[in-house]
Order: sequence, then C-alpha cells, then structure tokens
Amino acid sequence: MQTSISLGPGNTIVFIGDSITDVDCRHPAYAPLGRGYVHFAGNMLLAKYPHLNPTIVNTGVGGDTVLDLQRRWETDCLAYRPNIVSVLIGINDAWYMTTESGGDGRAASPEQYEVTYDQLLLDLRDRIDCQIVLAEPFVFSDNPQDVLLSTARAYIAIARRLAVKYSAVLVPLQREIDKQIGEVPPERWSQDKVHPYPWAHAWIAQRWLEATGL
Repeated sequence: MQTSISLGPGNTIVFIGDSITDVDCRHPAYAPLGRGYVHFAGNMLLAKYPHLNPTIVNTGVGGDTVLDLQRRWETDCLAYRPNIVSVLIGINDAWYMTTESGGDGRAASPEQYEVTYDQLLLDLRDRIDCQIVLAEPFVFSDNPQDVLLSTARAYIAIARRLAVKYSAVLVPLQREIDKQIGEVPPERWSQDKVHPYPWAHAWIAQRWLEATGL
C-alpha cells in the first residue's frame, strides 16, 4: 500500500464517488468543486501548490453505488486522463443492503462490490499511469448494534484490501471516526449518520491531505 502521493506540474486530480463527494458540485453557486470535502481539500492544494497549477475535478454523483460508478467510469474518470484518482464509494451499497428492496438491483452485495471495484481499478491501472487514493466508506455511529454500521464494515474491509492490492493510498476515515466518536458524538458529525456537516467535510479533507502527504 502506498503511503503518499506526489503532485507534479499541471497534474489533474479526479475525485469520484457519491453524494459525499458531490455536494452540489454542479450547482452554479458551488461549481466546480462543490461545498464538501473536495472543496476544502482542492482549495488547500491550490493554495499550497499554486506554482504547480493543478486541475481539480469533482465528478461525484449523489446516490451512486459502485454499479453506478461502473457505468460512468469511462466518461467521469478515464476521459480526464488523470494523474491522481481519489475514490469514495460504498455507503449507498451498504445502505441499500439494509432495506427490504436491496436497492432493486442498483446496489452491490459485498461480494459484487469487491468484484466491481476491483474491475474499475484494474481498468484504471491498465489504461492510465496514475496514482490512486481510496477513501473508506463510513458511518458516524458508536452503536455496536447499528445495522448500517455493521453492514458497512464489510465494504470498508474491501476498500482496505483493494488499497493494498493496487498500491493505493488509503484514507482510513472509519478508523479515524471510530477513534473520535466517543469524544465527538454522532449527532455532531451528521444529521443522518452519513452526510457530514460542513466542519466534518473539512475534517475529511484534513484526513485526505494527511493520508496523501500533500
């Protein structure tokens, strides 16, 4: 597993994922980075490395599962010919698995999630020479009986395995949340255990920058 990312002149960084990445990135008032962790991390990179003039791209789409990501991988990731790709995906797959409908075929079981995610990363590695960052999906919860949290942990473990397999940088979000959730209760992070409040998005950006060494 890689422990840092190197940023070169004119590099393109693509952040791709679900609503936690999206956060109104297509809204005229918040485009192109949105108002979530990509906004904070991207602007910190622009402020720290203005001489490198990086291009920051946010292609998050609210509600996406890993199967949705697969359908748009070509247009929303590979087409940018990125130097760095950061992926955060899986919480919608986990959430749908806790509902009676199971997402009506839209979500992936842990087994299908691993196969699909693996295929995406293999495609990326085979076609583009780039660095990869994988962020753990997460739940803001300290309840061991929380069904969403227990379900999500299977997906989190897969993201960790794939980070090792593809020599990616891992952003250990759930691990860090688990460390702090006793001191900072779930309701301070998020209204629904999943979508971070603005300060928590800034916290995620801090963890991303720490993990990548940028």
